[in-house]
Amino acid sequence: MNQAQMLAQVRKMQEQMAKAQEELANTTVTGTAAGDAVAIEMTGEFRVKSVRIKKEAVDPEDVETLEDLVTVAVNDAIAKIQEISGKKMGALTGGLRIPGLM
Repeated sequence: MNQAQMLAQVRKMQEQMAKAQEELANTTVTGTAAGDAVAIEMTGEFRVKSVRIKKEAVDPEDVETLEDLVTVAVNDAIAKIQEISGKKMGALTGGLRIPGLM
């Protein structure tokens, strides 16, 4: 492969990665805890869009449990985004982990 072909492949890969990152930015996932008692909606850019807490999850005498449920739901959403991101970027990089991209 000559240098021009290699540069063309790199450009194509950059374009595909930019497209995948844009798709990921437009992706929304929902992380949940305790059977959807707490639900966190998050974008592919790790921005929280909404937090939904059902009344049965709220106990003024046990705030720590609610805090734990919110933490679990946020971590669930993050794990889902990381999985989607890994699949999208892994398909482009052939499984090669590139720092800053995954």
